[in-house]
Amino acid sequence: MYGSFMVFITALCAAFSVGCLALMAGRFLLEIDLSEKVERVPRRLPVLIRLLLPFITVTRPLATGPSLAGWRDLVAPKLWMAGLGDMLSPADFVALRLVFFLVALLLLGFGLLAGYFWGWALLALLIALFPGFWLSSEIKRRHLSIMKALPNVLDLLTLSVESGRDLLSALRDILVRRKLDPLGEELMRTFQEIQFGRKRTEALRALAQRVRQTDLTAALNSIIQAEELGVSIAQILRIQSDMQRNKRFTLAEKLANEASVKIIMPIIICILPAVMLILIGPFALRVVSMFQ
Repeated sequence: MYGSFMVFITALCAAFSVGCLALMAGRFLLEIDLSEKVERVPRRLPVLIRLLLPFITVTRPLATGPSLAGWRDLVAPKLWMAGLGDMLSPADFVALRLVFFLVALLLLGFGLLAGYFWGWALLALLIALFPGFWLSSEIKRRHLSIMKALPNVLDLLTLSVESGRDLLSALRDILVRRKLDPLGEELMRTFQEIQFGRKRTEALRALAQRVRQTDLTAALNSIIQAEELGVSIAQILRIQSDMQRNKRFTLAEKLANEASVKIIMPIIICILPAVMLILIGPFALRVVSMFQ
């Protein structure tokens, strides 16, 4: 009985592996097809995500149910912060996480039957947590890119507005001439919303709510207050560009000062044993040969 069950589990795992390899061969070099109006930064999903993405049809009924509505509401703003709101809906991402949980349970059961529980349990834990880690890393990467690009965009806007141009026309010309990046993608979306008839202050508030990056939110709130109070936008833009540049310089200086401390552990773990082996190794071998 036990042998038949092990044969069944082995065959099931082999079939799953063959299916994953077939999906990888068909999707590894393909981009996710997006039907959207806003030009986007080229983006590729991780291989593991793309392998398991077709299986969300199995877990989508559970992901769209009322019992997981809170989870969907929690995931929705994070997807927009990561720039994935047009690629994955909250229900699709929840369904994807459920697929990862099922794969983790299969690995855990296989490890329990094979007799190597702790190793397979660690692998199952990593598989289960991978989508959350990936989404958090995408948010951090996108926010860092926006923080780096924001002072330059504010400088260009300041020069254009001070020369007598309107804010929207200056923003349009800047976006046309800049290489597309996460900040340009979000500004282009906001610019198109304003062109479609949305009020400028509402579009800027929606941008701040969608991205939720502190530096961009502070700059947008200043522009909205200038619009509502009738203050000169050029002066506000110049103040914000100086503030953001100083903040970016301070962050770069902080990271540079932390580098000397962070490199200590890699030196101790990787370099110091090799140096000690080179220096002490010949002497230790000679001592051992003398005693022998």
